[in-house]
Amino acid sequence: MRVIIDGMGGDNAPSEIVRGAIDALKEYDIDLLIVGKEDLIRAELKKYDYKKEKVEILHADEVISNEEDPAFAIRRKKNSSLVVGMKALTEGKGDVIVSAGSTGAILAGGLFIVKRIKGIQRAALTSVYPTING
Repeated sequence: MRVIIDGMGGDNAPSEIVRGAIDALKEYDIDLLIVGKEDLIRAELKKYDYKKEKVEILHADEVISNEEDPAFAIRRKKNSSLVVGMKALTEGKGDVIVSAGSTGAILAGGLFIVKRIKGIQRAALTSVYPTING
């Protein structure tokens, strides 16, 4: 399975995103396509020991923030990590995309770029809730 990662989405990106991606790479039999500002992502990757052949970077120099109007940002920021990642998904460059970025932009991108599965009317959201036991 090839996982596309929005390397610039979320708090403390790309450092925390890359750290999580490398943790996943060590735990699961996956390949990664990390999308975002290539120089920043490469600098973060240098901190870790991992199988280099399992990770590819796709450069995107724009970022969509939580403060932006989601639909407007998806339409205007064509070179954002989220838009480039979603286009890569539709082109078959990965099997799934993961983003910790703007929820609204993720939903808008899903509708405008990836499109809905036939028969599905609404998007579903998942969330992880931390507990005392993990």
